[in-house]
Amino acid sequence: MSDIQYKTAVITGGYGVLGSVIAKAMAAEGANIAILGRRKEKADEVALEINRQGGKALGVGADVLDRRSLVEAREHVLREFGTVDILINGAGGNKAEATTSEENSFFGIPEDALKWVFNLNFLGTVMATQVFGEIFAQKGAGCVINISSMAAFKPLTRTIAYSAAKASVSNFTQWMAVHFNHNYSKNIRVNALAPGFFLTEQNRYLLTDKETGKPTERGLKIINSTPMARYGNPEDLAGIVKFLCSKEASFINGAIIPVDGGFSAYCGV
Repeated sequence: MSDIQYKTAVITGGYGVLGSVIAKAMAAEGANIAILGRRKEKADEVALEINRQGGKALGVGADVLDRRSLVEAREHVLREFGTVDILINGAGGNKAEATTSEENSFFGIPEDALKWVFNLNFLGTVMATQVFGEIFAQKGAGCVINISSMAAFKPLTRTIAYSAAKASVSNFTQWMAVHFNHNYSKNIRVNALAPGFFLTEQNRYLLTDKETGKPTERGLKIINSTPMARYGNPEDLAGIVKFLCSKEASFINGAIIPVDGGFSAYCGV
């Protein structure tokens, strides 16, 4: 029996490229999955696919920046599954308007674009943890996994808002781990993954040429700076997520774990 069999996992951004693969992998281990996202029809699509494969999943419409919708989502999940054991804060992303380029100078980046990226990545993680983490505080057990980034260790060129937001997610991960343990229970753990470079809809415009599909100059730099010489596959995250949710990881808390093909270990020489 898997450690996560019969446990309930809430995954924000669960219909995204990375979130959906994690959701399916956890469902295959016997976990009950709640897919949260602003587009309920997309969440329902992933849930339906899981259910067709013999798993148990639920699509829930929710905005991680709207506390009322998060509370409603929490009540929906509790009615369906009875409790929540795992929270994966997968909602996040970047946008071109908050990224510098030859056409988009730092001095002209719109305030609303900066706020959009920072709020989605950082505040969305905090607010979802407030709402679902309250269940963990009440029952004295739970597991939170946040999604940070390589950009949290050293800011990447061009991605000003995204780098700052992910650094905040890492800091919050450590703060929240201590807060839960000091104030509620020693059986609540909060960790984060720091993915290297995975092709998603949010970063594809930076890493691949729209016309040819070949790597951009930036994409080539990344591949050449990654010892394993490839982008990550979504499946590369699923194993570490399942491990962090298991009893084998019971003493791992407040950690930010790179999943980057060696990118953070390579100095370029």
